[in-house]
Amino acid sequence: MPLAILPFPNIDPIIVQIGPLAIHWYGVGYIVGILFAWWYAKRLASNPRLWPDGTLPMKPQDLDDFIVWAAVGVVLGGRTGYVLFYDLPRYLAHPLDIFAVWQGGMSFHGGFLGVVVAMILFARSRGIRAWTLFDVVAAGVPVGLGLVRVANFINSELWGRLTDVPWAIEFPNGGPFPRHPSQLYEALLEGLVLFLVLRFLTHSRLKLTRPGFIAGAFVCGYGLSRIFVEFFREPDQQLGYLLGTGWLTMGMVLSTPMVLAGIWAMARAKRTAAPQPADAPPA
Repeated sequence: MPLAILPFPNIDPIIVQIGPLAIHWYGVGYIVGILFAWWYAKRLASNPRLWPDGTLPMKPQDLDDFIVWAAVGVVLGGRTGYVLFYDLPRYLAHPLDIFAVWQGGMSFHGGFLGVVVAMILFARSRGIRAWTLFDVVAAGVPVGLGLVRVANFINSELWGRLTDVPWAIEFPNGGPFPRHPSQLYEALLEGLVLFLVLRFLTHSRLKLTRPGFIAGAFVCGYGLSRIFVEFFREPDQQLGYLLGTGWLTMGMVLSTPMVLAGIWAMARAKRTAAPQPADAPPA
């Protein structure tokens, strides 16, 4: 197998460290992603051209308050999902490691479920339609996903399978072999491409007038992107390939229900569509 063409950039995973306090790219990715989703959701919720008859679905202040709920849902759900789905034996043997979030180990699927629970509880407490809250939050989430995947690349973790493609990379802890930079594949598909698709649906197709459609498109789009990239990504060492297939991974198993749920949500949104404004131009 030929040597990798592209060298690993060797970017320090720690941006800055002052004594015991260290700021990691991984943590910054989560923080910036949450802040962007909050800012973008406020823009969507404040744009009357995107909603039926120009009626805004919620107050911008509601989203100011929700950001705390979202952060808690992401961290608790993401960590719980990783512990349960990906490395339970290790954490049963070393339970205190569960709280060492700075060492990495977050599951998107767990974080997703955590945020869903947070959104349902918050929507009920404020009298907001839950599906509409799902939509405005989901529309900006891909940016955070892309940033976290780039951080995974910087950390030299979750790298891809062995390959001889010209853009293969030799990761420092991936053996002396060229591998797919699968983290960047995910950053592109789950981040940039999915965000642009949702942007098209919200602003050109005015799908926010159909509660649940954008959320369904996000969930389905993420699931399809993740399943595709799993064919190039090395499975977690403690799990390997499932059922001795040589190709089936935990990421595929957890993403398949997301695709089905996303399709159901979009179909449901079409059946319960609110009337679209006749003269609403895209923003």
